[in-house]
Amino acid sequence: MHVILTAEETRVLGALVEKSVTTPEHYPLTLNALIAACNQKSNRNPVVQYDGRTVGAALDGLRDKGLTRVIMGGDSRVPKYQHYFEEAFEATALETALLDELMLRGPQTPGELRGRIERFGLEASIPEIEHAL
Repeated sequence: MHVILTAEETRVLGALVEKSVTTPEHYPLTLNALIAACNQKSNRNPVVQYDGRTVGAALDGLRDKGLTRVIMGGDSRVPKYQHYFEEAFEATALETALLDELMLRGPQTPGELRGRIERFGLEASIPEIEHAL
C-alpha cells in the first residue's frame, strides 16, 4: 500500500498507535484526548500545538486513506477514534513500533529506537531493527 501522509496526519496516526499500546484503558481516543496526545511536549519532535480543527482535518484524511475509523456507541456519548495501521500496511509489531517512534520523534539511530520500543513490550537487537527498517 502506497500512502502519502501530511505532517498532521503523521502526528495524529502516530499518537493513535502509541496510545493504543501505552494506555489501552483509554483507547480508542476522544478528540480531546487525541489533541492532547498530539500536543504532548515530552518525547516529541517537533513539538506542535494542534487545535480541534487541525486534528479533525487530519482524521478526515486518515479515514479517507483507510487508516482510522470513528467508533460510536457503547458507554461513550462522544465519538472515539481508532487506527488500523497494522491491518492497512500488514505490519509486524516490531515494524509498527519502529515506524511509530519515527512518526512521533523524528530520525533516530537504531540504538535509540531499540530503547524506545520497550514501551511497546518489544525487545530487538540492533541487527533486527536494521533489518525491519
